[in-house]
Amino acid sequence: MTDQRRALMLAFIAVCFWSTVAVAFKLSLRYLTVIELLLLSTVFSTIVLGAILVAQSKFKQAFVCTREEYWLSLMLGFLNPFLYYLILFKAYELLPAQQAQPINYTWAIMLSILSVPFLKQKITARQGVALIGGYLGVVVIATKGQLTELEFTSGFGVFLAIFSTVIWALYWIFNTRERRDPVVGLFVNFCFSLPFIVLYYLWVGDFRALPIEGVLGAAYIGVFEMGICFVIWLKAMKLTNSTAQISSLIFLSPFMSLILISYFLGETIEKATLLGLVLIVASILYQNRVSKP
Repeated sequence: MTDQRRALMLAFIAVCFWSTVAVAFKLSLRYLTVIELLLLSTVFSTIVLGAILVAQSKFKQAFVCTREEYWLSLMLGFLNPFLYYLILFKAYELLPAQQAQPINYTWAIMLSILSVPFLKQKITARQGVALIGGYLGVVVIATKGQLTELEFTSGFGVFLAIFSTVIWALYWIFNTRERRDPVVGLFVNFCFSLPFIVLYYLWVGDFRALPIEGVLGAAYIGVFEMGICFVIWLKAMKLTNSTAQISSLIFLSPFMSLILISYFLGETIEKATLLGLVLIVASILYQNRVSKP
């Protein structure tokens, strides 16, 4: 098997797992509170990332970082997983999965917006059109196509789903300062995030016995969505001779996710959801296209 075929196979595996996370979030939140899910999934993910580093003989690198790198991890760990998933899980708790998942997908558009003040980049007129198209898709999804009435399933849930894209975009903007091995950096970030999560859990948690269904769901999210998929994707990006070809596979994820949402959660997929998702994905593709030299 050529490196490119291996890269495509690994990328497709990662996309398949990412397509399941909306279902995993909603099913897990039937048994766990938001903070319980965040705590358990982060613990599982941290363990998996540590195990991967041990297997790669890189575990010691996590303990020889510079002071600046540890400060960076403190900030990044606060943003992700603590703040990002705290907000995202709450959005999924309030919204149907078919609404929360596509709205969260607009983080790529939010990244271009926040790159203006933080990275001193400029938004061209054509990128502005893509931005408008993407958020028009959000409105279509959130209102179920009733644009003139502007009635939301949960206005606060929509706000949180959009706000999660702000946190995720900020995470990647600040992550441009990262110079460590990506898995090492992510492991240290998660280690620094755990105290924030534990303190918040101690503040709001009720210290109950957790149902096994919720624990298994958190394990799936932590092991795959937060952990292994990231490593698989990195491996695919290293093997490929066409980053654009690999990156394009990610656009399969939201559509595959809708199929799973319909089958496992029993949600009837609204026509407005499909229309809004097409607008979002088309806008992101257009934005990526115009950003090329």
